[in-house]
Amino acid sequence: MDVDALSVLGTPLGISAHKGYATIVKILLQHNAHPNKGSRVLGPLDMALHKSNVSCVKLLIQGGANVSGAGPCYNPLVTAAEKGLTEAIKCLLEAGVNPNVLHKFGRLPIELAAEYGTREDVEILFPFTSPISTVTNWSFDGIISHVKMEIKQLEDGNFVKTRMSDLKQQGDEAFKKQDYLNTSVFYTQAPKMDNFDAKLLSNRSLCWLRMGNGERDFGDAHECRELHPKWAKAQLYCL
Repeated sequence: MDVDALSVLGTPLGISAHKGYATIVKILLQHNAHPNKGSRVLGPLDMALHKSNVSCVKLLIQGGANVSGAGPCYNPLVTAAEKGLTEAIKCLLEAGVNPNVLHKFGRLPIELAAEYGTREDVEILFPFTSPISTVTNWSFDGIISHVKMEIKQLEDGNFVKTRMSDLKQQGDEAFKKQDYLNTSVFYTQAPKMDNFDAKLLSNRSLCWLRMGNGERDFGDAHECRELHPKWAKAQLYCL
């Protein structure tokens, strides 16, 4: 019997992690189920996190699950921070997850924790997170205040429009100079203003491609294609 047999819903381990069946997850891992085979898109760890099944998350990490995620579009620490899963955040950090990998829309896990989680989550992530240049007061309260201010600014349509225009212009100018590193920085800040701008994701995807980062290139291209599946440019960078 193939313990990793893939069905329409996923592998037995992936399905069990998704459903929160911790006992079955434990048994499957004891019988050498692959800890990173869940479905055609997500790994068991991601499936457990998306359903907030922390007990399964712990078992999967102990069983050797890849804490870097199943693919370029998924970061387990981002999901844990967004959902306020304190124990999962601790486990992931102990397993060596990188807390400085940006969310697809330009936020770090600590920023997501400040918005969606608790102060405790921010305090846990703080020692592992590199200082954010835009946060003038690099402290627990400083991060929380910074995120609250950003949220308030996003409610101001005029601010968003102006800020988006500035970031796009700076990004375009850097791109013309073939300064792909700074271009990617501007194109990473911009999605904080507008999560549905496919052109920005497409441009940033090209920057990653030019810098030789195929994984991030694919991640942005995939997200771009999700927003506009018939757009030829989105298809191009996903190849």
